[in-house]
Amino acid sequence: MSHGHDHAPVGGGDHRRRLAIAFGLTSTVLVAQAVGALITGSLALLVDTAHMLTDAAGLAMALVAAHLSLKPATSRRTWGYRRAEVLGALAQSAVLLAVGGYVLVEGIRRLFSPPEVPSTELIVFGIIGLVANVAAIAVLASGRKANFNLRAAFLEVLNDALGSVGVIVAAVVIATTGWQQADAIAGLLIGALIVPRAIKLLRETSAVLLESTPAGLDLDAVRDHLLGVEHVRAVHDLHATLVATGLPVITAHVTVDDECFSDGHTARILDQLQDCLTSHFPISVEHSTFQIEPASHRTHEHLGHA
Repeated sequence: MSHGHDHAPVGGGDHRRRLAIAFGLTSTVLVAQAVGALITGSLALLVDTAHMLTDAAGLAMALVAAHLSLKPATSRRTWGYRRAEVLGALAQSAVLLAVGGYVLVEGIRRLFSPPEVPSTELIVFGIIGLVANVAAIAVLASGRKANFNLRAAFLEVLNDALGSVGVIVAAVVIATTGWQQADAIAGLLIGALIVPRAIKLLRETSAVLLESTPAGLDLDAVRDHLLGVEHVRAVHDLHATLVATGLPVITAHVTVDDECFSDGHTARILDQLQDCLTSHFPISVEHSTFQIEPASHRTHEHLGHA
């Protein structure tokens, strides 16, 4: 017996326009910085351009994932492409982690062997990048908590903005003091901000793909509450997963008194079980499936089920 609902997108709706604007801004700055790196020969600007390239690729993946996640469910894909946003966020977090690691390694190398960095050009292109990234942040900020995909995209743009600030600060220090290691210090600080965020997002998206219990949902408390329903004798094979943002799912076998099947009480029990999951816990679980069994059926179950 299941609680039926359609599988319309939840957890934020259509964010393709936001992502498209952010991708357009990032791509424009990417081209400008690539031209600037070619003209000036600045290694720092070239590295920042490489960061921008990975972020533009991440936003492109986010845009594709957002489009796929809105495709309707079919008999072949019963949840549609809802999990595409999780896959997109996982790929972006991996890219962020790789970029953050590269920045840390390159920053340490530059501390001991700093290249000559043209400060004036760095300031100009740093400001261009910062303005565009602030605009992209403004576009994505209000929707960044909607789902994993938007959070990852927001982190991509925030990463770019931090990179631009780092370039500007380093350029100012180099222009005023001539201390070339300022570029490496800025890079290390940026890397220190990128890596923890990337690891956190990687852990969260990996947990979804591993079908871990959704964060904030205590299955022991769920079991105890279901056992409190009248005529319920046992709850086993209790599983909870998260298909995508805002779409938790619970399945369980519920053992009830044998007479419930003869007096028509099972329908009421089902309603009570579903009400428990939709209204009692901090996370509302609207997609629940219960197999209601008589107590005598327990002997037919495989042993060892939780």
